[in-house]
Amino acid sequence: LLAWGDTCAFCRAPTPFSDAAMLALVRKRADAKDPLAADFLADAYYRGRYLGLQQDIPRAIELWTEAACLGDFIAHCRIGYLYFNGKGVEKDMNRGIRHWQHSAIRGHPPSRFMLGLVEYHDEGNHELAVQHWMIS
Repeated sequence: LLAWGDTCAFCRAPTPFSDAAMLALVRKRADAKDPLAADFLADAYYRGRYLGLQQDIPRAIELWTEAACLGDFIAHCRIGYLYFNGKGVEKDMNRGIRHWQHSAIRGHPPSRFMLGLVEYHDEGNHELAVQHWMIS
């Protein structure tokens, strides 16, 4: 007997217990333009320790970009972090901030918080930083 969470929310098939089977399902959902699956798969590639995948930062960025284009706020936040700090990509603080702004405007609190940090530490605009933090 399967318990809640032991079946796929989309097709009701039993949830696989092996990495290979889970990877096949996640890839299938990512190929179907599911932004959360693309985000999950990107995180697995970025960390290189989930689902038996080797670390592949360019592939992770590609998947996060796809997820962001599909409206995933978490993907925008992660891409913002990568560009702002130059992790796996050429450092581009303005591009990172734009990703955080895109996500924050749509209600993503961690992105709003990061904008507050930028205003506080980099820009010296403490009032705007506090406003960002209050909204987040």
